[in-house]
Amino acid sequence: MSDNHNLLAEQRRALILDEVRRRGGVRVNELTRRLNVSDMTVRRDLDVLSRQGVVAKVHGGAVPVAGTSSHEPGFEDRSGLEPGAKEAVARAAARLVAPGSAVALSGGTTTFALARHLLEVPDLTVVTNSVRVSEVFHAAQRRPAAPGGRGAAGAPATVVLTGGVRTPSDSLVGPVADRAVASLHFDVLFLGVHGISAEAGLSTPNLAEAETNRHFVRSARRVVVTADHTKWGAVGLSSFAPLDAVDTWVTDAGMPQEVREQVRELLPDLLVAPDHREPGNTPQRQGPSSE
Repeated sequence: MSDNHNLLAEQRRALILDEVRRRGGVRVNELTRRLNVSDMTVRRDLDVLSRQGVVAKVHGGAVPVAGTSSHEPGFEDRSGLEPGAKEAVARAAARLVAPGSAVALSGGTTTFALARHLLEVPDLTVVTNSVRVSEVFHAAQRRPAAPGGRGAAGAPATVVLTGGVRTPSDSLVGPVADRAVASLHFDVLFLGVHGISAEAGLSTPNLAEAETNRHFVRSARRVVVTADHTKWGAVGLSSFAPLDAVDTWVTDAGMPQEVREQVRELLPDLLVAPDHREPGNTPQRQGPSSE
């Protein structure tokens, strides 16, 4: 975080939240020094974040909200969080997919955004446990093909929906989903996560979804995490894969440089999508594979 009097309140609170999640807690006096704002401003920001339910105020500072590791918000609630970042991540992740691939997409709002971009990639086989993702391809196949278009125009994706028990986030989980995923093999898996951290790896608040995700990871030749920068440091109730199971993390430009350097030491490939307001930019790779 940099010292700046002119940060908008929303930007400042986002920086504070990132710091709380990354470090597991911060003190008011630390934030006043790093943000170069008054003690009163920081306390007001913490009041707002506390009312939003994303931090808990403690004496002299704030910590991540206790008990949220098992809370699973619904799909619509999650869709409203960081929509620009998710779109940037989805656009960058789609560039990793070759025509004719067998691709798996787990549940999540970022993989849902990715599905819309994959409509332009021909001859895909898409395996998913996301009702929302399957609906993207189903709706596209029912629309008339655009002249000269790709994807649904003459080469629609073959979509395999796993079946299973539906979660609040519209993912299908449980033994039926697990057996379906375990019986298949994918060129690349695009994985949405609740949280990603050095200690807990990849995690989710839903125990059944964690088990389904474990099968996804085992069945994939390449594992790509699609998660915006706010997921770093978050920990769900159940871990389902260590960081060394991840080949690439596609994230957004909101990730602070110091966090990028930390992640760079832990993962083989970090792909940072450009700011969603600058669609012409090229994603930046940071990691040993780019050196």
